[in-house]
Amino acid sequence: MLAVHPSKRNQSCTPHLLPAHIPHNGPINSSSTFFTPTTDPAGTHHAYLRGRHLHGTSLPLPSTHTGAVLQITDKLLASPVAAPPYNDDDNDYDGEEDGNIVEVKVAEQIGQFEEVIVWGHGGVVGEGDKFVRGLKEWIGFAEAMHGQDDGQDKDKDEQRGSRT
Repeated sequence: MLAVHPSKRNQSCTPHLLPAHIPHNGPINSSSTFFTPTTDPAGTHHAYLRGRHLHGTSLPLPSTHTGAVLQITDKLLASPVAAPPYNDDDNDYDGEEDGNIVEVKVAEQIGQFEEVIVWGHGGVVGEGDKFVRGLKEWIGFAEAMHGQDDGQDKDKDEQRGSRT
């Protein structure tokens, strides 16, 4: 498990999903040499990567969400956390053997974002793109997992109905 702690170097950023595999994972000396996105007056993002023209679509996060860039550290949370007992009919393990203590590492939030830009070859990325669908499903899953009470859902439905 992870415990998220704020960092002194927390900065605003925009993640980019590129339709390419680059066999490198880490910093580079001059990112502006390789990737310099621009935005046209219509709001479409454009960039060239290895000679290929990419078109970017901005996907803003819902106002109820904030994206976080985390760096996992080797630090452990000061106080141990008790895990809920494991009760499954197929397995008799109840967690008592290890004292039900879970190791919780500290993850520092080094950045935050309000939108993600998804890039595509040869045209603007649409609703049918697998990355766009995946992000929307991920947000829907997060909403379902963290849930809202029925009163808030009804209020949102009424607000949507008054806009149309």
